[in-house]
Amino acid sequence: MSAVLEALSRRAGATPDDPALLWKDGTLSAAGLMAETSRLAALLSGGDSPVGLLLDNGPAWVVADLALMLAGRPGVPIPPFFTPAQRDHALADAGAGLLITPGGPDDVAVADARLRLSPTGFAPRPLHAGTAKITYTSGSTGAPKGVCLSQAQMEAVAGSLVTVLGRDRAGLHLPVLPLAVLLENVAGLYATLLAGGRYYAATLAEAGMGEAFRPDFACLLTTTARSGATTLILVPELLRGLIAAQAALRLDHRLEMIAVGGARVSPALLDAASAVGLPVVEGYGLSECASVVALNLPGDACPGTVGRPLPHLEVALAADGEILVSPHPFLGYVGAEAAPRVLHTGDTGAFDAAGRLSISGRKANTLITAFGRNVAPEWVESELLAEPRILQAMVMGEAEATLSALIVAMPGADRVEVEAAVARANGRLPDYARIGDWRLVPPFDPAAGQITANGRPRRDVLRRAYPTSSRSHAA
Repeated sequence: MSAVLEALSRRAGATPDDPALLWKDGTLSAAGLMAETSRLAALLSGGDSPVGLLLDNGPAWVVADLALMLAGRPGVPIPPFFTPAQRDHALADAGAGLLITPGGPDDVAVADARLRLSPTGFAPRPLHAGTAKITYTSGSTGAPKGVCLSQAQMEAVAGSLVTVLGRDRAGLHLPVLPLAVLLENVAGLYATLLAGGRYYAATLAEAGMGEAFRPDFACLLTTTARSGATTLILVPELLRGLIAAQAALRLDHRLEMIAVGGARVSPALLDAASAVGLPVVEGYGLSECASVVALNLPGDACPGTVGRPLPHLEVALAADGEILVSPHPFLGYVGAEAAPRVLHTGDTGAFDAAGRLSISGRKANTLITAFGRNVAPEWVESELLAEPRILQAMVMGEAEATLSALIVAMPGADRVEVEAAVARANGRLPDYARIGDWRLVPPFDPAAGQITANGRPRRDVLRRAYPTSSRSHAA
């Protein structure tokens, strides 16, 4: 049995009535969650092909995920923001034989929902031995790529998080990201259950995320306060909105930690969070490392870094600064050879004297200006995105004398406010990294492939949509 299920089973035996899974209208105790998991696992134990999971956040998602774990069948979580084509690609690529979706009155009762278990008709695919989950990310290229992970690899991350944060921090976790996103699944759900905490399985709409790229931050704050959540996991774009909402509403909360990852975070944004009483720490991770690689800790955070690597990993730097992670953080990609012992992440960074890692950016994204200066666009973007009037940004400038940017304004912000925001960001940057020209553009469109699930701009797509000759607004 997996470490997560063993922890839940021990808890069910020792304190069977202890609430483990909560939602707006109900609760499952540790014993109740184990019973629901076992019942659904019995229905899933008749095969060994992967099972797709296409559900909203909620208690049924949690039970289904744990049931797949207990039944020994690989799970293929499908993020709700995937297009139908991406969904079908993931299911076919993984060889998923079954798909779990919301059902009707005659379907399987699970927690607060009815689930339908439907054959897909997709042919089986050879998978890496020990595959327990296949996570698909839209990434920065075309079709989503399937990352195969073992249960041990995922639980090594969750276990390390419990070790460095301490079991005394196992309070109430509220998911904001979709559970189909590996970061929430592993660092949110698994770590909470391993530590003996409680998981408040709000739907995405209840967490203000009913429209993935148009969040309702007042709703998120209200649910956070009402539930008594002590921890959240966010991406930087959501943190910016949460800061603005908290500055306006000033709601009381019990938050002890908001972990932020997915893209570089400006120290100015962390300062803004602290100013409104939001306890934010920055981390770093990849799907190929089963989510988290490094994390700042509450009370020991150093802005500008992502903290120290988790204890189960070895993290080193290549001669060119590329971050290398070992040993064996993932099994390999679907349809490809087994992953090597050492993962070349494609990210560049540095260590400080205290062993904290800082991230410069993607090696492939580094811009070389006409003056021969190397600039990581993520660094400049993080300063732009620290400004509350800027929603999204992408920096360009390969072989150009000055850098330029595509900028999406926050709703309600006008050109004058954006111009002032760019000037403030430039004031925090050296001359060679300042924005010389910028253009206001519509929000980056996920349906058009302009942005990834964790908010990173897809640079090639945006450069094609907005060629250099169309940039015209001087900063």
